[in-house]
Amino acid sequence: MHCRPNMMPPIVYPTKCYTQHQMQMTIVPHIHPSHTTYVNHHLFQHQHYFPHTQSVVNDVSHQHVVCPGSGPFPRPF
Repeated sequence: MHCRPNMMPPIVYPTKCYTQHQMQMTIVPHIHPSHTTYVNHHLFQHQHYFPHTQSVVNDVSHQHVVCPGSGPFPRPF
């Protein structure tokens, strides 16, 4: 005969806020191999829930660069 497990009411923690910045760049690959070993154990399970929401902020930047010379136009012959 199996008994149902006892269930406690949920504990809700304060929302954690994260900011994610995105930009376009030149990529230089650096390879760092890794290995994961999985070890199976029998544990008591404490269930934590992390509901997550997202938002987007668009940030625009301008650069004004002084370049030497007469300009990018070809010289007439």
